[in-house]
Amino acid sequence: MPQQVAPGLLSWASDIEPGTIEQAARAARMPFVPSHVALMADAHVGMGATVGSVIPTNGAIIPSAVGVDIGCGMVATETTLTAADLPDTLAPLMPLVEKRIPAGVGQGHADPRIDAELHAVGLPHTALTGKQETTTLSQFGTLGSGNHFVEVCLDERNRVWTVLHSGSRGIGNQLATKHIGEAKKLMKRYFITLEDPDLAYLVQGTPEFGAYLEDMLWAQRYALASRARMAEVLVSSLFEVVGQGEAVRTINAHHNFTQREHHYGKSLWITRKGAIKADRGDEGVIPGSMGTRSYIVTGLGNASSYNSSSHGAGRRMSRSQARRELSAESLTEAMGDRTWNADRAGALVDEHPLAYKSIDQVMADQKDLVTVQHTLRQIFNYKG
Repeated sequence: MPQQVAPGLLSWASDIEPGTIEQAARAARMPFVPSHVALMADAHVGMGATVGSVIPTNGAIIPSAVGVDIGCGMVATETTLTAADLPDTLAPLMPLVEKRIPAGVGQGHADPRIDAELHAVGLPHTALTGKQETTTLSQFGTLGSGNHFVEVCLDERNRVWTVLHSGSRGIGNQLATKHIGEAKKLMKRYFITLEDPDLAYLVQGTPEFGAYLEDMLWAQRYALASRARMAEVLVSSLFEVVGQGEAVRTINAHHNFTQREHHYGKSLWITRKGAIKADRGDEGVIPGSMGTRSYIVTGLGNASSYNSSSHGAGRRMSRSQARRELSAESLTEAMGDRTWNADRAGALVDEHPLAYKSIDQVMADQKDLVTVQHTLRQIFNYKG
C-alpha cells in the first residue's frame, strides 16, 4: 500500500532514499501536475527525473521525465521448451547472440532485411538527417549497453523463456537530447525559473510540443519494433542450438514513455519513467538484476498508481559507487553456474546484483499493483 511521503507524492517503496523523495517532490510541485506523482517500489534518483516515477501532466510534457532512452522496455517470449529439452550447456548460444544481436555503445550491424522491416512499420522517420537515418538503420535490432541484456530463463514449471531489455538506441537519445535542450531554451526565453532545470517543459499546442510528440511517438514505435526483431532472432537462435521449439506468446512493453490516458475524470499525459503500464489485465515483464529472479505479471489496475507498477529492481548504488565498492570476484560468485559474459566480469561490476535493490522486496511492496503469473530464474545472461 502507498504512503504519502511528501505533499503530492505517493510512494510504494519501503526502501527509498531521501534524495529520491526530494527529486520527485520537485516534479510534483510543477503547476501543470494536477494530482499526485506516484513513486514505484523501485524508485531511485535519475538523470532529469526520478526513475520509477509516474507523472501526470495537463497541457504540458517534461521531456527529461521521459528520458533519453525513449521507449526503453522489455520483451519476453514463452516457448514450448522445458529444462529437460536443453543441452548440458547453453555456451554455444553465446557466439550466436553476440553476432546476431550486437551490443555496446554505438554498435550496429549491416543486414539487408532491416530496411524492409523498418518500412513495414512506417519507418524510418521522415524528419531524420541523412546521418541519423544511417544510425537508425544500422542500430535497429541491436541491444545497446548499460543494463540492457539478453536472458534465457526457466519459470517455476521449468518452462523456457527468453527475456530482452532494450530501447530506441542512439537515435532515441539524439532526438530526446534535442528536445530537452529546446525546452530549456524556452524556459530562458520566457524567463521561467524552475527548481530544477531538468524540469523544463513543452506546452501543448505549441510547435515545439508538436515536434517533440511526433519524434517521441516515433521513437517509441522504433523501440517496440526493434525489440520485436531481437526477440525473434533470439528465439530462433535458441531453437537452433536446442534443435527444436516453438514460441507460445510474446510480451513487449515500454517502461520509459508518455501517452494520453484518462485518470481522475481528466484526459492527461501520463509519463512513466522506469514504470510499466499495469491496467487490469495488462501483461508485463519485471526483471531483477543479474543473478536474481524476474517476473511475468498481470496488472491489477490500481488507480492511485495511474495503473502502473515498477519496471525492475531499481539501483541502490550509482555505477561509480558500484565499481568502487564491489568486485569482479563477488560478481562471478553471484552468477554461479549460469552461462554469462564471465570474461567481461571486470567491466560488468556496475551491474552487480548488490548494486540493485531486492527484487523480492520490490514485488512484496507492490502486491496491490500486479499479480505474479510466473517467476523466472536465469540460466543464460548476455549483457550489453
